[in-house]
Amino acid sequence: MPATTEMPWSFVLEQKLLGNSVSAWLIALGIVLAFVLAARVGRTHLGARLKRWAARTSTGADDTLVQVLSRTRAWFVLLASLFGGSHALEFAPRVERMLEILFTVGFAIQVGLWLSVALDAFFERYRRRNQTDTGVVTAITAMGFAARALLWSLLLLLALDNLGVDITAMVAGLGIGGIAVALAVQNILGDLFASVSIIVDRPFVVGDFIIVDDDYMGTVEHVGLKTTHVRSLGGEQIVFANNDLLKTRVRNYKRMYERRIVFTFGIDYATPPDDVQWVAEFLREQISKMENVRLERAHFFKFGESSLDYEVAYWVKSPDYGVYMDIQQNLNLRLMQALAARKIPFAYPTRTIKIETATPAPPSAGEPEVSPAPIKGPGPRLVRDH
Repeated sequence: MPATTEMPWSFVLEQKLLGNSVSAWLIALGIVLAFVLAARVGRTHLGARLKRWAARTSTGADDTLVQVLSRTRAWFVLLASLFGGSHALEFAPRVERMLEILFTVGFAIQVGLWLSVALDAFFERYRRRNQTDTGVVTAITAMGFAARALLWSLLLLLALDNLGVDITAMVAGLGIGGIAVALAVQNILGDLFASVSIIVDRPFVVGDFIIVDDDYMGTVEHVGLKTTHVRSLGGEQIVFANNDLLKTRVRNYKRMYERRIVFTFGIDYATPPDDVQWVAEFLREQISKMENVRLERAHFFKFGESSLDYEVAYWVKSPDYGVYMDIQQNLNLRLMQALAARKIPFAYPTRTIKIETATPAPPSAGEPEVSPAPIKGPGPRLVRDH
């Protein structure tokens, strides 16, 4: 029988295919398979562990991480594997440049998908907190759209720069155009950014009772992209520009946990000292007995123009205005009944005018005595100003 010769493996591996040896192609294939297998195992096992870990925690960061990893596309894994395997091969410069362009574009798209998921999760948390307020939900949706548009614009510029495109003129043009647009709509942009500050900082929310600059008061009904609507106590709607609200003082009574009350009254100057002391003691005793009330002080504190004045300060352990009014009314009625029982009169503003008539000088020698003309009309009388 004729002798058979076996082809050595080294000869096969050294054969050229598209400018590369078979061994180089096998190495590239191994790199591609390793990339794909690693991505598959990581997505299956590591992703499952992250989901279980996120389910046991109450924070939102781990949930966001799981959502970001779940947006990894199979085409990107394949593209990254092929690009990694291509480094074991030698191609013409044109082919290598094409592979770099494909990977750069694919990587930019994948990063955009990851960051878009992160932004959506961030804005979704704020949307859930304010889901009952349609104005805030609308503003958050608009901000999310603007953030995604900015993200994809930046990724596009970075991708073009990595591909060798001169983006200097493009950025300069966008900058000049942006300045022109900003100058044209600066008031609108100011209100838009102010709405972002209101949503993030939350100085007030829908349903809060606020006083703006000590002149306007009412309940917040709507927080929009440009304006905030407040329903006043008189029933009319007051519309504020968001930028104006951030430039002024806002007092939020919904955030008040306790209400401090200070009131004064006066009793007649004819009241005996013992009764003057008794009134202060009576007030301290009555306020201490009331529910939802904490006494701060009650004193006879000054001599007024027409009264002996008292000042009383106490805390109502509730921000509800109706609760405060009920307590104050009850205290006023008790005070009136107690003073009436002891015959201690309340003081009211009085003023007494005393008119003195001057004695006329005696006439000089040789001058006839002149009698004063009679005064017509009513004479001097006591005048009380109430």
